[in-house]
Amino acid sequence: MALTGRAALLAALGSVPIGIWDPGWTGILAVNAPLAVACACDFALAAPVRRLGLTRSGDTSVRLGETADVTLTVTNPSGRPLRARLRDAWPPSTWLPGIETAASRHSLTVPAGERRRVTTRLRPTRRGDRHADRVTIRSYGPLGLLTRQGTHRVPWTVRVLPPFTSRKHLPSKLSRLRELDGRTSVLTRGEGTEFDSLREYVPGDDTRSIDWRATARHSTVAVRTWRPERDRHILLVLDTGRTSAGRVGDAPRLDAAMDAALLLAALASRAGDRVDLLAHDRRVRALLQGRSAGDVLPSLVNAMATLEPELVETDARGLTAATLRSAPRRSLIVLFTTLDAAPIEEGLLPLLPQLTQRHTVLVASVADPYVARMAEARGHTDAVYEAAAAAQAQSERRNIADRLRRHGVTVVDATPEELPPALADAYLELKAAGRL
Repeated sequence: MALTGRAALLAALGSVPIGIWDPGWTGILAVNAPLAVACACDFALAAPVRRLGLTRSGDTSVRLGETADVTLTVTNPSGRPLRARLRDAWPPSTWLPGIETAASRHSLTVPAGERRRVTTRLRPTRRGDRHADRVTIRSYGPLGLLTRQGTHRVPWTVRVLPPFTSRKHLPSKLSRLRELDGRTSVLTRGEGTEFDSLREYVPGDDTRSIDWRATARHSTVAVRTWRPERDRHILLVLDTGRTSAGRVGDAPRLDAAMDAALLLAALASRAGDRVDLLAHDRRVRALLQGRSAGDVLPSLVNAMATLEPELVETDARGLTAATLRSAPRRSLIVLFTTLDAAPIEEGLLPLLPQLTQRHTVLVASVADPYVARMAEARGHTDAVYEAAAAAQAQSERRNIADRLRRHGVTVVDATPEELPPALADAYLELKAAGRL
């Protein structure tokens, strides 16, 4: 007869006769005493959990969408080998959906007096700081009948940085910048630009750029060439109020604004301009000033990593005051905000003269590509109604943009993929025109 379950275990231990035993106390003790002894021995031979030493090492930052490896070193100071299952717990947003169970659990064996390492691979799905939770260890005896279990707190933080996907546009924008900077044959002239050099006049040159003194000294007509001014001040202002929480595709509008801001900062720092950051809703969420050209991009990425949209109405008056404090001299103010009618008409428009009388103002807004697809929908009644609603929304955004332009504001309204290069182009045009 095949034996299964507890009868098979007890028979293997040699303590249970095959057959029917007396159900009285003597029979019960005869059955359970050897099992109890085996369990007690197994428990005694399991390595203690609370005396284990645990330390961490590994990555402390990672770009969103990439992986980070955090290593846990387990030291066994006892005289018994550790046979264990370990769970390294992190917040749910640290993993891609469905992989947390496999990624956070490890099996390990640590001989007495030695140490072993296990590595947990993280793939965060959101920006910000991700803090390690508890490490739970279950220690098994040689027979695997009983276990010891305990938890340890082993602090570690991984900062998830913005992905900066728009950096692919940087080489082409730097090429345009070199043209504006006079490093190729294309040279510009405009109000507020710096004198660069003299060259021979060619048909089509602006006659106002002729240098008559130099012409008198030479046999040819000499023309001044100009380059855009350097060391201008650019203040990036992120509106982190409730409108920045609206999702466009798979991410909040704030994330798309950050991506465009990082491309502009990288380009402006290469152009020799100084870049600062202000994030504001009801109060200042981040303020970054005075960074060198080589440090500005890492500092911006680090400051933006922990920013989250706040579900409050932005205080336009407080934002304007904070902007003026952060830009005491003439600057380019790049405001990343919505073009929705209510926040602009009731908040920003009445305060614009305070900004435009001293600074050049550029408003960058993230448009939803789904609205454009809705506007083109046809074929059935619901699609026609959706198209009408989308057309009305687009018309309102255009009207708001036109009103801002009448106040002297440059407006860039584009989808998340198109906003970074469009904003960089607007910056280069302002620089070429000498308006910075």
